[in-house]
Amino acid sequence: MVKHQPLQVYERQLCLSCITGIYGCRWKRYQRSHDDTTKWELLWSLILLLTFFLLFVWSYFWWEADNDYNEFNWFLYNRSGEWTDGTVPILATTAAGFTYVSFLMVLALCHVALGQQLNLHWLHKIGVTAALLTTIIGIVSVNQTWGQEWDVVPISLQATGPFLHIGALAAATALSWIVAGQVARAEKTIFQVVVVLLYLSMLLGLYFLPLYITSPCIMDPSSLKPRPEVFGHQGDPMLAPENTLLSFQRALQMNVTGLEADVTISMDGVPFLMRDLTLRRTTDVEKLFPDRERNKASQFNWTDLQQLNAGQWFLKYDPFWTVNKMSLREKNLTAKQSVCSLEQLLRLASFHNSTVVFRLRRPPPEHPCYTTWINDTLQVVQQSGVPQSLVMWTPDDERAQVKRFAPGFIQTSLVKRTPKDLQSSGISRLLLRYNQVNTNDITDYSRNNISLTLYTVNEPWLYSVLWCSGVASVSSEAPHILKKVPYPIWLLRPNEYCLMWVSADLISFAVVIGIFILQNYHTIRYRMSGMRSYNPEQIMLSAAVRTSSRDINVMKEKLIFSEERNGGSAEELFEEHGFDSYTNQSISQ
Repeated sequence: MVKHQPLQVYERQLCLSCITGIYGCRWKRYQRSHDDTTKWELLWSLILLLTFFLLFVWSYFWWEADNDYNEFNWFLYNRSGEWTDGTVPILATTAAGFTYVSFLMVLALCHVALGQQLNLHWLHKIGVTAALLTTIIGIVSVNQTWGQEWDVVPISLQATGPFLHIGALAAATALSWIVAGQVARAEKTIFQVVVVLLYLSMLLGLYFLPLYITSPCIMDPSSLKPRPEVFGHQGDPMLAPENTLLSFQRALQMNVTGLEADVTISMDGVPFLMRDLTLRRTTDVEKLFPDRERNKASQFNWTDLQQLNAGQWFLKYDPFWTVNKMSLREKNLTAKQSVCSLEQLLRLASFHNSTVVFRLRRPPPEHPCYTTWINDTLQVVQQSGVPQSLVMWTPDDERAQVKRFAPGFIQTSLVKRTPKDLQSSGISRLLLRYNQVNTNDITDYSRNNISLTLYTVNEPWLYSVLWCSGVASVSSEAPHILKKVPYPIWLLRPNEYCLMWVSADLISFAVVIGIFILQNYHTIRYRMSGMRSYNPEQIMLSAAVRTSSRDINVMKEKLIFSEERNGGSAEELFEEHGFDSYTNQSISQ
């Protein structure tokens, strides 16, 4: 019997096996294919791509929303009545989902680069579907409960846009290796033209994107305004329980310019500091007054309020993950905190010559002080001895009367209004959430001598953007963090930024052209050599139509190993399984 040469020497391809195995559970050679991807699998590839981009946006949103995590937890508390850190499970699942989908995207790109047929395993399809549905549900939920927070995305792009552009440009440039390979190996001209046009359109869009990127931090450093003043929003609630004397003392230690608080009036007319409508979250009211724990804070008299502990909840829930950094002495001080009155805050501010701004909540109609709440508060301000020039007065009710009683107050509005309207009302200061104004608004207010204070600013990147925008002051829950920001995180002159992105575009373009030339050179050289590389999974069996795929797979494996192991011929194996025989020569033709 004539001994035939083996069809192909078997070489282990561990990297390829891992790529196809993890992606589609195709660990063996005979399971892989270089055929065109089916329309069904192309649909799943599009679903995977959509899931990746949605998760990217979702992850970016939560990354930048770090400034407002406490606000989100407070919203959850108001809806559920229980205090929990709702950001932890969201961040954990988002990180896991994005990592998983990104890994599948990399594997899919590797399949395309290696010319392998895409065939996502059904378990991965379930995982991608779960990630997609979870992300969509999360986006819808945020829109309904915390819709205003989406404004953080365009605001954050003022800080990250130039660098995200460089990252996107690098990714698109790297993608040219796969695109060039597909174009070079394609047989149909129409496919080549479509792919090249789509890729070039994306690339040109990225090249000219900086024309539409705006950031206040792209400016001449000589025009940078003074560093914005910092107000302690409820003191420094990351280091001590909010709205307590200890919290305000911590803020003053960070050299804040002013203190901000929320004020409620008790049944006996004593203004005290409390953010929530009830006392359940920040005091031990359920322990001392279990039958009244769900009553509004304004339904307690000052004698009852003084009995409550306002510090133990901070040690129990650790809302900012800072308790483990506190010393034993600090923990003991925290545990002894009580409800703070407005008069105590004003005396503290007067001693340190610090400005005070407070939001005064009007009592309900059945409250004894419903009609006298303004006068009761003014009397407390007068009794405290604080200079009028240190008080920022925010209530719009009876503002004319307040001006006559205390003409030295800094009249402040909590509602966005035009500079002309503010000036006609005698208001010289505006206190707004940071997403309620843009750069043009800030410039307009500054031009009309309206001092603008924005809350709540906790992250250095946001503080830097507002600084470059010309904001006069910010209110922060983290004055100890902003204290460490002596200069904007980044500042680029317009000509420097122009040079940066033009250089990046030119480098990218040169690399892309080089890659396309290199891929085409290798393809032409390969075709001119007349060489063909046949992998075992590429062998076409003539009886494939009339034989089950399982029999064909078994045949492929035996065909690879049998001649080396047993010295048998290919023809014998074909005849054994009922296939038409052929020789090596027929394959090479």
